[in-house]
Amino acid sequence: MPTEIENINPNVYDKIKERVLTANEEDENVPDPFDKREIFDLIRNINDPEHPLTLEELHVVQEDLIQISDGQNSVHISFTPTIPHCSMATLIGLSIRVKLLRSLPPRFKVTVEITPGTHASEFAVNKQLADKERVAAALENKHLAEVINQCISARG
Repeated sequence: MPTEIENINPNVYDKIKERVLTANEEDENVPDPFDKREIFDLIRNINDPEHPLTLEELHVVQEDLIQISDGQNSVHISFTPTIPHCSMATLIGLSIRVKLLRSLPPRFKVTVEITPGTHASEFAVNKQLADKERVAAALENKHLAEVINQCISARG
């Protein structure tokens, strides 16, 4: 990983309001399919690896870039790096993928990709993120796993 910050002055955006849960959403006896907002809430507070900001505050993840089909057991996340040559794109994608794999039922197929046209190495990063063996190998790397865990843990 680079020792210098690539994007010294990123744009910082306001966070959206927390979702107010309804009585039906809290009732375990009422069927409650996953929706875009619920998926967004799972990934919005992932920490950026370079800045003391969340992926939501940097607009790396946005609710309108999430597709979910609860019936087809699929989640597709597009994320937007803050700069077109961001060397942290793969790490950010891995963090999103790991957070979702740890949070969602195993029935879901999770796809994480860079928003088309927003990164110089979009194809290569997407290929890495889609390769289950590469992802598994990356997570076996103790240092990389620690960095991912720091990204997905709550700041306190």
